[in-house]
Amino acid sequence: MKTLLLVLAILAPLLGGIIYGLERKVKARMQNRMGPPILQPFYDFFKLADKRPLQVHSFHTLMGIAFFLAAWFAVFSLMVGPNLLVAIFLHVLALLFITAGGFSVKSPYSVMGALRELTHILAAEPILVFAVVGLYLASGSWNVIDILHSEPPPLLKMPLVFAVLLLTLPILLKKSPFDISEAHQEIIGGWEIEYSGIYYEAVYTAKWLEYVFVYFIIFLFGGANYLLGLGLVLLAFLFVALIDNSTTRLTIHHMVKFSLGVLLPLAAFNVFWVALWGH
Repeated sequence: MKTLLLVLAILAPLLGGIIYGLERKVKARMQNRMGPPILQPFYDFFKLADKRPLQVHSFHTLMGIAFFLAAWFAVFSLMVGPNLLVAIFLHVLALLFITAGGFSVKSPYSVMGALRELTHILAAEPILVFAVVGLYLASGSWNVIDILHSEPPPLLKMPLVFAVLLLTLPILLKKSPFDISEAHQEIIGGWEIEYSGIYYEAVYTAKWLEYVFVYFIIFLFGGANYLLGLGLVLLAFLFVALIDNSTTRLTIHHMVKFSLGVLLPLAAFNVFWVALWGH
């Protein structure tokens, strides 16, 4: 199991690219279109390598690369690390890197995207913390191996936490109605707008790692029942695609109210209930 998780962590960028390609294909079929081939993200990756890179300044470029590296380390820590909370910390750190990069340039689109990204962090990361705390309470361990051997599945003890995490996925993955920090119609991509060429590849690939990170947390709710875990991942994948296809963008205020006013209290209730009376 440890060897398999290590291999998955190493191959996480490739796995994330395939998930992204599948998502684009599924969304296209939902819209009655053929859609691009599943490997289109990799074609785009190599196309970006041929473009001339334009560097605003070294710090901006460094933050883009740091975003990719920290996101990959977060996946490594999640899959093979000793503590799930460390993975959440690295995930937040990765997002802070790219936010700092967005603030470091004079483009109003980049700065506005960075401001909105900070709000995304505020809205989504506390729920991720409650999710891993819920996994700990359900399994008795912070270690991913122990969670993957836990019986009964954490889902049975933490149904509200799982439901809340499912509803938070559009925020984490920047999907409609919560694609606020990358709103192409409003801020033309937000914090990523000034990246180009090979430097944009780092940002582009880091987004693939986000898929692996969040869907693996979903998988952990299946515990030792790996078929259940895969079913939960498939459910989450289709749910995100459906919501992204059928909703329009909300304002940032709606996102914060929904996350902190509705989702967070529900997750907290489930966690505190199990912590106080669930054993």
